[in-house]
Amino acid sequence: MLVAERYSYIVQLVNERGSIRVTELSELCEVTEETIRRDLDKLEQAGRLRRSHGGAVSVKEQQHPETPYFEREVVSAEEKKRIAQEAIKLIAPKDRIILDASTTAWYMAASMPDIPMTVLTNSIKVAIELSNKEKIEVISTGGILAPKSLSYVGPLAERSLDAYHVDKAFVSCKGVHLEKGLSESNELQGRIKQKIVGMADQVILLADSSKFGVQSFTGFAELSDVTDIVTDIGISEEFVHSLRQMQIHVYTV
Repeated sequence: MLVAERYSYIVQLVNERGSIRVTELSELCEVTEETIRRDLDKLEQAGRLRRSHGGAVSVKEQQHPETPYFEREVVSAEEKKRIAQEAIKLIAPKDRIILDASTTAWYMAASMPDIPMTVLTNSIKVAIELSNKEKIEVISTGGILAPKSLSYVGPLAERSLDAYHVDKAFVSCKGVHLEKGLSESNELQGRIKQKIVGMADQVILLADSSKFGVQSFTGFAELSDVTDIVTDIGISEEFVHSLRQMQIHVYTV
C-alpha cells in the first residue's frame, strides 16, 4: 500500500467509525504503530482528522459542531449525574459560583440544596431549574440564544461576565488534553468558557472519562488554569497521575 493510499484508508476508517485506536490501525494497515502515529500527525496537520489519546477521531462533527441538548442528556448520563452529585459537595453556603450550559451543570442545578448563594449562568435550563429555590440568587447572562444548547452566547453574553468575579466556576468541555488543555467543538461556547475560567478563584472541571486525551475544535483554557477535576472511574490511572503531578485535585466517582 502506497503512503497516499494508506492516508486515504486511515481517513476513511476514522470517518466511518468516528474514532479508532493506533493499535487497530497498525494491524489493518500492516505497518508499525510508530508509522501510524506519524501518519496521524500529518493527517491532523492537514485537517483531515483529530488526534486523541491513543488514536484519532473524525472531524466530521465540525460540520455540525454543537450537539442538541436532548442528545447530550442521554450521552454518559449516569456518569454525569454522579459527577454532578460529587461536584455539589464542593459548594459552601454564601458561595458565588458560575455554572456553564452543560448537561452536568443542569444535573447539579436539579440536585442543589436551597442554601444562600449566588449562581451565574448562561444556561436557560440551569436558570429555570434554580428558579424554585428561594435562597439562591440567579443571574443570567443574556445574549444570543443558541437553540441547540439552550444557552446564551456571543458578545453580549461575554461582556456581561466582565462585571463579575466568582469563588468557583463549574465548567465542562469536549476534550481534555495534557499538552493542548481544554477544548470545545463550538467556537462561541469556547469563548464563553474562556471568560468563565478567567473570572473564578477556583476552576472545577466536570468531565466524564471519554473526554480525556481528546483535542476538540477550539481550545479555551490551559490545564494549569484548572484547580479541581471531577470525573468518573473510567479515567486511566496514568492520566490521573499526570494531573496530580500538575497539582490538580482529581475526584473520581
